[in-house]
Amino acid sequence: MKKTLAAAIIVALGAASTSALAETRINGFASIVAGVMTDKDTSLFGYSDNLSFKPESLFALQVSSDLGEGLSATAQIMSRGENDYSTEFEWAYLSYEISDSTQINAGKLRIPFYRYSDFLDVGYAYNWARPPQTVYNLVFSTFDGVSIVNNHTLGDWDSSIQAIYGSYDGSVNLLSNEDPAELNNMMGVNWTVSYDWLTARAVYMVAETSISFDNNPDPDQILNQGISLVGAVFPEAADSLVVNEDNGSFFGLGFSVDYNNFLIDAEFTTVEVEDSIVATQEQYYVSVGYRFDTYTVYAITEHREDKNDDNYSGQLPAVLPLSADLTVYPQATYQALLASQEEERDAFTVGVRYNFHPAAALKVDYTSYDVKSVGESNLLSVGVNLVF
Repeated sequence: MKKTLAAAIIVALGAASTSALAETRINGFASIVAGVMTDKDTSLFGYSDNLSFKPESLFALQVSSDLGEGLSATAQIMSRGENDYSTEFEWAYLSYEISDSTQINAGKLRIPFYRYSDFLDVGYAYNWARPPQTVYNLVFSTFDGVSIVNNHTLGDWDSSIQAIYGSYDGSVNLLSNEDPAELNNMMGVNWTVSYDWLTARAVYMVAETSISFDNNPDPDQILNQGISLVGAVFPEAADSLVVNEDNGSFFGLGFSVDYNNFLIDAEFTTVEVEDSIVATQEQYYVSVGYRFDTYTVYAITEHREDKNDDNYSGQLPAVLPLSADLTVYPQATYQALLASQEEERDAFTVGVRYNFHPAAALKVDYTSYDVKSVGESNLLSVGVNLVF
């Protein structure tokens, strides 16, 4: 699916010029971001103590064709610096308006995990340099399937309900690093309501979750060896650790306020995979800001905690001699495997946005990020976000 950006543009323009029925529109957005760690031998969001433009810079085109009678097609072509600016299709889907208030979409779609999921890559759409990463931490943001969106009113409130169903086959970062994963029978509901200066939303999603770390290098190979050690004599306990067609869930609540130039955003989310080694993740952020004409200043506080339930170790013996030359410690091994997935982290960010152009914004951002088991790291970034 990957191709050069030039070829993708030619394809898009060719479609626009040859279609007699479709009214085709091309929009785009870009972010040019430079960042550097203020401390040596630290890293965050792909940055190091050497100035870099790659981790968060991107360029994208969105091609939309109105085929008439409620049918349309949309594709988003993305080129990311972190991938050496190779180009791929981020979105590709068909839409059909069932009625004036209801639309069905099918194809490769954005998962509505978060308040800003639909604008996740459009830096111009939000005030921050980046969405708060303790909450916006899932490495995948799209799925293959269908969604239905209904927009209506509830008294003086505007209401939007979105239901999705589909699957995902790629990588997730629910264990020690990114691992191959399959999420099947993914389904969920996202409900957003707004009135004047207040917007609130709730989301709940479930999926049949499988994560493989059998053939990965450390640290996942260590996890696999530990599970095998427990499973050799206690298969039930080992089964409680592996992630194979387990019930995964995502829950989120959020709200935003834009009142007399005062800005507040907050989201709370949880991620859980039942009966597995995956720690339950709980995270939140609160952002406050104030708009001064073309300037917006903001501060964000964030927290994330990964916790694991110790369901089986009490049933395991502390010491188990398997032979004259081999003694294993099932209880300690099990507890160590659970503890390896536990983590706590905090972040604090201050920044400013300057709308120096009707279609572009300059952002300066300083983030202090503290991972309890690793230590604190600090990032300074400067970027320009634009839409066209």
